[in-house]
Amino acid sequence: MTPVFLLEELQKFISSKTSDIILPVRTRTGSNEEKERAAAVYQMGLPEADDVQQKVPYILLKFLTGTDDKKAEEPEEDSCKVRIIFVVYSEDGQDGPLALLNLILRVRSELKKAGTIGGGQFALQLPLEYIVYQDTTPPYYMGEMVTNWTLPTIQRDVAEILYNL
Repeated sequence: MTPVFLLEELQKFISSKTSDIILPVRTRTGSNEEKERAAAVYQMGLPEADDVQQKVPYILLKFLTGTDDKKAEEPEEDSCKVRIIFVVYSEDGQDGPLALLNLILRVRSELKKAGTIGGGQFALQLPLEYIVYQDTTPPYYMGEMVTNWTLPTIQRDVAEILYNL
């Protein structure tokens, strides 16, 4: 469950730190849809299959891998990797990639400044990798960041162990 809590905390953190970055939205001709808004943040997937273009701009948080490790004479350490996918829209071939880079760099700087999220439960570990995809098809631009996190370790219940002897 801990990675699920991490995704929830990341969603809240990223939403609050990017809410002031207003990005263009592709609207249908004659519709009353808003033309600009902050990127929505989703966990693990978009609400519906056809939302890949309909929900742009968005940030998608995806759990990649988890590791529980114990090295000799060191405490147990649990960790995981989370991929953060960024998607923006722009009719302008220069503004689109710059808006994407701005969004990625905002998340990067806020995560590095905070160092931890979830009341200190989840600690960001370096390296922090990010990329702007060069092969995306305008007017949609994509990039991603791969983050590494230490998680609270699961502790054995000592009472249960003692009573089962």
